[in-house]
Parts: sequence; C-alpha cells; structure tokens
Amino acid sequence: METENIISFREAKACPIQFVLAVNDTLNVISGKWKLPIIGSLLFEKRRFTDIQRNISKITPRMLSKELKDLEMNGMVKRTVYDTTPITVEYELTESGKLLSDVLDKMLEWGIQHREATIAKN
Repeated sequence: METENIISFREAKACPIQFVLAVNDTLNVISGKWKLPIIGSLLFEKRRFTDIQRNISKITPRMLSKELKDLEMNGMVKRTVYDTTPITVEYELTESGKLLSDVLDKMLEWGIQHREATIAKN
C-alpha cells in the first residue's frame, strides 16, 4: 500500500485487512516497555549507550542492549562504530524511526488528556 493512498480509520467505511496488518506490524516493532522510551531518547540527537541508559531510568544495560539490537534489526535505529581508543559507538534513529515522532506526539497528547480526565473523575 503506497503512503499517498492511505486513508485513516475514520475515513474507512470498514476495517480493511491492510489496517489490521499495518497496526500489527507497528506493534511488533515498538512493543514492550522500553522501545518507545529508547526511540524518544534518540529523537533529538545521536547518543552513546551510556547516555541512553542515563536518560531512561531503571533500564538495565542488558535490556537496553537487547532492545537496541531489536530496533536496529527492524530498521529503526542505526548503530555506528568509530575507530577510536576506546571504541566509540553511537546510536541514532533512521528516517523510518524519525517518522515515529508523529505517533509519539499523538500518544503524548492522548496520555495527558486521559490522565487529566481520570484525575478529574476521581
């Protein structure tokens, strides 16, 4: 499906199978507790492993390493190794990864509204 021909759920008269497949593909790439925080951490600039870890409280080095490998395998993160002493490794979002900023903005907007509504109800 080409991006120019994509319609939204609101515009569709029924839920095409392509919508379900696209949502499943998205969730497969960004699912889990840590992937979106990692993507958010990389939205503004390249970062080294320890910088990402400092930016995301409570993530273990092992989990960060695993999630970065998953994101790299799915084409969301680019890993660059520099021949320095000691070796420097930087991570940055690919163009595809950067496109998630719109998704994160919508999630942020929804999260703030939902929290405010929930607090007001209680």
